[in-house]
Amino acid sequence: MSDWNISPLDLKTKLDRGEKPVLLDVREPWEYQLAHIDGSLLIPLNEIAARKEEIESETEVVILCHHGIRSLAALEYLRRQGFTNLKNLAGGIDAWSMRADPRVPRYR
Repeated sequence: MSDWNISPLDLKTKLDRGEKPVLLDVREPWEYQLAHIDGSLLIPLNEIAARKEEIESETEVVILCHHGIRSLAALEYLRRQGFTNLKNLAGGIDAWSMRADPRVPRYR
């Protein structure tokens, strides 16, 4: 796993310890409605450039999508914009559901 990735279990541990990274969900609204991590900020990938000022740059930002591909693209874009404390949720919300919180539904 690259330095940019965080596993679902490592993220769950952080959240359970009371840490509060920004959870940036870059999926589409219909996907977010099906399954999401409570407290996450929804900014679809195609809106990141226009809405990046909504993302706290001083706080750790964990970016997620369905399987981890769009979130990695968002991470690369934000890194080029000067964000430094970024992580990609490895496997996305699907892996989160399977490994960290089975209450979050899976979808195709």
